[in-house]
Amino acid sequence: MTSTTSPTPICYTQRTIDRAARAVRCAPFRLKLYAAMIAQSVALGAIAGTSGVQHQYTHRPLLELAAEAELLWLIQVGLLRREVDGQGLTDSFRLTPLGRQLVQTWQTEGGVEFRPSLSDRFYNAFSRWVRLPF
Repeated sequence: MTSTTSPTPICYTQRTIDRAARAVRCAPFRLKLYAAMIAQSVALGAIAGTSGVQHQYTHRPLLELAAEAELLWLIQVGLLRREVDGQGLTDSFRLTPLGRQLVQTWQTEGGVEFRPSLSDRFYNAFSRWVRLPF
């Protein structure tokens, strides 16, 4: 007899959650992008340029290089992962379990304003600058 149970969520430290939430607040993306990443992967082309504004993923158009740099930082923080297909890495991104947890929390709270404080910006920039290689 097999029992079907829902998977238990991964328990992250408060420090990890705070760092991830700070990175999201400082990123130029809107909650709609992260919500879309729950259901499917989102291609870089849909995020960068005027396409990102049309999809309501960003407030303003971003250069592809800038958008990718922000997405790569969110990968390092642990919120996103790059999508893989049969030939290798693609230009699409998805949420990790940490990202899913945060987005689902924000959605149940009725959305979140991503307005970083000055200290958020400082700590996020400092973390990006001091980041040690793995």
